[in-house]
Amino acid sequence: MANNDKFIEEINKGNTFKGNSIILGAAMLDKQPITNCYVRVPLKTLNRHGLIAGATGTGKTKTLQIIAEQLSANSIPCLLMDVKGDLSGIAVPGGSNPKIDERHQKIGFPFTPSGSPVEFLSLSDEKGARLRATVTEFGPVLFSKILGLNDTQGGVVAVAYKYCDDNNLPLLDLKDFKKVLQFISGEGKKEFEEQYGLTSTATIGAIMRKIVELEQQGAERFFGERSFNVDDLCRLDENGKGIVSIVRLTDIQDRPKLFSTFMLQMLAEIYASFPEEGDLEQPKLVIFIDEAHLVFEEASPALLSQLESIIKLIRSKGVGVFFITQNPADIPDDVLSQLGLKVQHALRAFTAKDRKAIKLAAENYPDSEFYDVPSLITELGIGEAFMTALDEKGIPTPLVHIYLRAPQSRMDILSDLEIDAIINKSHLVRIYNEEVDRESAYEILSGKIEAAASEEHQAELQNQQEEARRTTSGRQEKGTLEKMFDSPTTRQIGRTLAREFTRGLLGALGVKTTARRTTRRKSSWF
Repeated sequence: MANNDKFIEEINKGNTFKGNSIILGAAMLDKQPITNCYVRVPLKTLNRHGLIAGATGTGKTKTLQIIAEQLSANSIPCLLMDVKGDLSGIAVPGGSNPKIDERHQKIGFPFTPSGSPVEFLSLSDEKGARLRATVTEFGPVLFSKILGLNDTQGGVVAVAYKYCDDNNLPLLDLKDFKKVLQFISGEGKKEFEEQYGLTSTATIGAIMRKIVELEQQGAERFFGERSFNVDDLCRLDENGKGIVSIVRLTDIQDRPKLFSTFMLQMLAEIYASFPEEGDLEQPKLVIFIDEAHLVFEEASPALLSQLESIIKLIRSKGVGVFFITQNPADIPDDVLSQLGLKVQHALRAFTAKDRKAIKLAAENYPDSEFYDVPSLITELGIGEAFMTALDEKGIPTPLVHIYLRAPQSRMDILSDLEIDAIINKSHLVRIYNEEVDRESAYEILSGKIEAAASEEHQAELQNQQEEARRTTSGRQEKGTLEKMFDSPTTRQIGRTLAREFTRGLLGALGVKTTARRTTRRKSSWF
């Protein structure tokens, strides 16, 4: 009993805050929940990021749903990455049942069904407001890192951006940038190299192949207009609840490069456009990245470095980022060290590698005299987890085995009709789903290429015509002579002259011969 009292005192002390907080559940000791011993998270420190980890089927998604709906109720907008398609239920109130009622009775407060205002967003063909960004908005550094280019190739990209800026060539989508590469390595190569230096055809070819690789994962649908304004993620509804923006990603699980590209661009755009806020009483936006390993597995070292930098700095903008994954080892150490709230669901030990991973996961949490963490972490039930957060002074709260409350919203997906009803009311869908294809680098350079080709064609035609005139003139002169020589009179005169000439010549010779013969004859008469 003394141990129980000491535990309750420690948990209550570690979960008492001056500012607003949300209740996630009740503390557990010896695998039993303690009624009215609440585990809270202060809103003030939710911009210090977080981690929700655990094996498949242990309740990670429901924990995400609980936190997001509680933030929404406290006027904090959220952005959710719905990779598995099971988060849409947050839009409508859930239903009570005996198991939920029993859970809440053990925690110490009743279950109250409630939904959150939702906006559906889409990167692909899923229903929702389209998310797009222009190539220009990425900038040469981020664009090069997304493509995984080396320093030389990145330098060519930077110069290509500069060329477009200097010549008023808008880079809106990938076909624009491909056309620029085609132009500076072809028709415009001389002009480009005179101003910006020599470029290798092999280097431009390598960049082109990287762009094609990105296109094959569907990125051509992401790059373009109308660009999504990240300020639209920070909206409240008419009742003051934070709007939960859900990016539906069920059809891009096999295209992780597109997912990581989108996430990095979104974080970079938020960091660049949001003002510095310092320490707010509560965050202005919280982002939940489900299946976070998809972001990190496909990211190049340069991309990882950029992501780590953004995670470290973006909290000063009043933005928190939560990663949801199966094992903490999926998150790079430099990012993991930045995560203030950690919720660890059960891990399973099937192999020696799994046991080693569990030992490492246990070391991510503060020591506790009340729990054997490495052993208990494999025995946690569904809806249970280890948890530690940061208090308002930035100090980790005591490690606690938490018995989580049930989500107040539906723990299931919405039907197509329910999703359509939400989308039909959305003004963002009407804004961002309008197709915009204004004149950009592709059209401008295509016009230049066509004009150059037309001029070259005209010049070639003129050369051909001039050559034809010279050839025709030569043929006409030759034809006059031919006609003169082909004339019957000319031929007759020619034959007469030739005969007379021959006769004259031979006649002269014949005279001499006759004379000689006559002389010989005369000599023979004597």
